[in-house]
Amino acid sequence: MLSALKFQRTPRHFSCLRLLHKSAVEVQERPAPEGTVTSSFGGFIHSVHPGQLSDTVLHRSKRMILDSIGVGLLGSTSHVFQLALQHCQQMYAPDYISSVFGRWHTRLSPSLAAFVNGVAVHSMDFDDTWHPATHPSGAVLPALLAIAQMLPGNAKPSGMDLLLAFNVGIEIQGRLMRFSNEAQNIPNRFHPPTVVGPLGSAAACSRLLSLDRSQCSNALAIAASLAGAPMANAATQSKPLHIGNAARLGMEAALLASRGLEASTLILDSTPGCAGFSAFYNDYLPQALPSPEEQDPRFLLEDQDIAFKRFPAHLGMHWVADAACSARGHQARGHAESEHQARHSFQFNACTALLDREVSVQSFSPAFLDRPELLSLLSRVRVEHPQDNPANFNKMYAEVLLTLTTGNVLKGRCDTFYGHWRKPLSRDSLLKKFRANAGAVLPGERVEAIIDAVENIEDMQDCSHLTMHLE
Repeated sequence: MLSALKFQRTPRHFSCLRLLHKSAVEVQERPAPEGTVTSSFGGFIHSVHPGQLSDTVLHRSKRMILDSIGVGLLGSTSHVFQLALQHCQQMYAPDYISSVFGRWHTRLSPSLAAFVNGVAVHSMDFDDTWHPATHPSGAVLPALLAIAQMLPGNAKPSGMDLLLAFNVGIEIQGRLMRFSNEAQNIPNRFHPPTVVGPLGSAAACSRLLSLDRSQCSNALAIAASLAGAPMANAATQSKPLHIGNAARLGMEAALLASRGLEASTLILDSTPGCAGFSAFYNDYLPQALPSPEEQDPRFLLEDQDIAFKRFPAHLGMHWVADAACSARGHQARGHAESEHQARHSFQFNACTALLDREVSVQSFSPAFLDRPELLSLLSRVRVEHPQDNPANFNKMYAEVLLTLTTGNVLKGRCDTFYGHWRKPLSRDSLLKKFRANAGAVLPGERVEAIIDAVENIEDMQDCSHLTMHLE
């Protein structure tokens, strides 16, 4: 038994307990809530207003929304999406409220719709990517669309409300990852969308629900208890569940906070002896967010654009594909056993680009995976990792050396692929991608209606009307 309990002042609820010499427990006193990093995040979520979104941020975030809808619609044709949808339809009592991507008159509870639509967005690894490395949009947009349909008719959010909430969710993810140098490189422990994604979803949903400052802080803290998944499930069918859960669990955290559920007021602070968000990043060093009531915030999206993928694979594959196409233009993990492995294989993407002069959606179909000429080329590939080429999406490069039967060597190099935030897709390229993705599921007139709705979303009085085009 403990021989003594040592208390400082007894707060209403304890934020952390620490064992002392195996014989006493000390309750650490919390700083005033308004002086914490966590509270500053809650204040930002609650107080930021639409007028503080610049034209650049509005333009970039609308491109992110359109791209996410397109890859989500295409993802609704994938096998992993079918499994997730069947699971939700069969294992839970239906609550016919929120739409499902690409499924006419199929409705689920808001929570499950956020989940399956999040799975759809990431089911082909086709969704946007940011630096530090994460997939920000898929964790936020499905939750917001589900919430918008859930709210009663007299409380429907506008298109501008949706845009603001979306940008809040993106900003919170970016800020959290910039508090760690470890997060700058491609991780080997936690998959980032499962760490910052639930908090981004919670922040976005809190804003759309108009929660107060304290509730916004609690939503972040609740979401932190629902965060984290290991990197070992990358390149498997379980990876898309990471985005689905981020959207779903963040939304549920916001809804629980709206009912009054409380959590640690120090979850985002650096608290010695008691890990909060620092549990995910060893070198986590947070900073408070300036109050939007005191100065206009500068959103991270203002200074760094997003990466949009031209084909459905891990972002690192885009460097090697462009390098391979460069080498081929002057005149390749070994054999991938599944489409999900292929999406993460440098060898597969390089060899496919060499053979076909491109990598596309069809490249990951069974017929393309098992081509004799591809298997033959894969057997002759060697991968090297130079010391000056870090696993960092902002610094990495790819080179392909192609030795011909004549003995000649062709070389291709890519430092920045087309679609990277330093070399963003043009409007025409983004629309071409969207039309191809959405057109695989919807008729042409619906595809064009979505483009028009997203490009003019700030004029939409009821943003839930957007969902009618997505079924």
